[in-house]
Amino acid sequence: MAGAIIENMSTKKLCIVGGILLLFQVIAFLVGGLIAPSPTTAVPYMSVKCIDVRKNHHKTKWLMPWGPNHCEKLKDFDEAVSRQIEANDIVFAVHIPLPSKEMSPWFQFMLFIMQLDIAFKMDNDLKENAEITLDVSLAYRDDMFDDWKEIAHAIEIRKLKCTFGSPKTLESEGRHYDCDFLPFMEIGSVAHKYYLINIRLPVNERKGINVGIGEIKDIRLVGIHQNGGFTKVWFAMKTFLTPSILIIMVWYWRRITLMTRAPVLLEKVIFALGISMTFINIPVEWFSIGFDWTWMLLFGDIRQGIFYAMLLSFWIIFCGEHMMDQNERNRLSGYWKQVGPIAVGSFCLFIFDMCERGVQLKNPFYSIWTTEVGTELAMAFIIVAGICLCLYFLFLCFMVFQVFRNISGKQSSLPAMSKARRLHYEGLIFRFKFLMLITLACAAMTVIFFIVSQVTEGHWKWGDITIQVNSAFFTGIYGMWNLYVFALMFLYAPSHKNYGEDQSNGDLGVNSGEELQLTTTITHVDGPTEVYKLARKEAQE
Repeated sequence: MAGAIIENMSTKKLCIVGGILLLFQVIAFLVGGLIAPSPTTAVPYMSVKCIDVRKNHHKTKWLMPWGPNHCEKLKDFDEAVSRQIEANDIVFAVHIPLPSKEMSPWFQFMLFIMQLDIAFKMDNDLKENAEITLDVSLAYRDDMFDDWKEIAHAIEIRKLKCTFGSPKTLESEGRHYDCDFLPFMEIGSVAHKYYLINIRLPVNERKGINVGIGEIKDIRLVGIHQNGGFTKVWFAMKTFLTPSILIIMVWYWRRITLMTRAPVLLEKVIFALGISMTFINIPVEWFSIGFDWTWMLLFGDIRQGIFYAMLLSFWIIFCGEHMMDQNERNRLSGYWKQVGPIAVGSFCLFIFDMCERGVQLKNPFYSIWTTEVGTELAMAFIIVAGICLCLYFLFLCFMVFQVFRNISGKQSSLPAMSKARRLHYEGLIFRFKFLMLITLACAAMTVIFFIVSQVTEGHWKWGDITIQVNSAFFTGIYGMWNLYVFALMFLYAPSHKNYGEDQSNGDLGVNSGEELQLTTTITHVDGPTEVYKLARKEAQE
């Protein structure tokens, strides 16, 4: 009777906790959907053609497209030809942001892509596999009357991928090619108010530089940055969730250290998962408002990589601890086949990120995709990581199948037990299935909301209410995985309750001083748990 009361109370607590977590999950989605604006904004920029007739172009003063000290402008290249101005004396200038606006540290990053307007001309056709050489410089200032200070200067090569939809005849002259966007620049912080980009297209016929690239009419840039309003909501969520996870971590580990035994593998992995989640949550981004930390994008990628690697490892160990025999349980070395692909895949993605964003710390114009060697190297890392991910999911699906098959077999032994013991085991099995279903639901919601955010226009409008789908995706999924980790530590923390002599008379088959656990994998100081004994007995039969 006491066992039934205990299990009923435990089930009620589980339902209450589940309801509270579901409520917080809904709030997380609503915060992004109703309060935060869209995560990013795209701003188009048209470059202004400036004349610079001095030598040593990259050492000259900066050319402004507008303002009191603007450059001498060209309307088009026909004017340049009539005035006998050479291509090497033309500079494409772009001021960021647009007139009468300022950039802000709340924008967090800037990503730029380039589009070239290339016209067809019979005597200056675009060659196949043509490459364009860009002499680019970036500068900043925080006052409209200050001098520009250089951030970076580089000479970059981009491959042109263009198509022409009409026959290449005299009648088609002047029509534009349809060219793919080119990666141009990425900066991991927006610490200054104004930025200036000067782009030159140096021509050297003897060396074949910028020869056979067609007649370039204009250079357009599209700048993408994070919205300041979304950044504030994001920082607020991080600031709120950090102490929440820290408190449950301290409580969880304290419950473990009070035990008379050493922590088992599953408990250590759950605690490590909490640490990795806290690592993501700590709002170090607040410092980026006052400091020019261009490495924040790379740091964010590393934090996410650590968390996802830990999450994937947890799933494997969680399933394995419910399946393996006594000799293989509670040892990390027993999972090297399953955890190995996670480590290899994570390492490949880390190297890829270092080759891209790591180099961009020194040269924001760099892109690993602009050269054949870089593209092949990047694809190799991504393919290896993809293969490792596929192997991991094969291992995981196989282990989940085995666990559920074993549980189904064990359930056939439950009717022969006393009522109290049967309810105890049914509760343990229910909790395992409950966590597995929650895990599948979290993974499914992540995939579904990602797909929805990609195929929708970014927001839904219901009457006077506008829901930002992309913002809801970010805040909702971020909150969901925090709640997942919170639930893990709450449900799988050891219990120190002693339920009295009614349970020591054999109804549950445990000693009066032995703790009841929510997990089936805890090994007591006196030996394996009753569920583990049940599993061994079933296997022997």
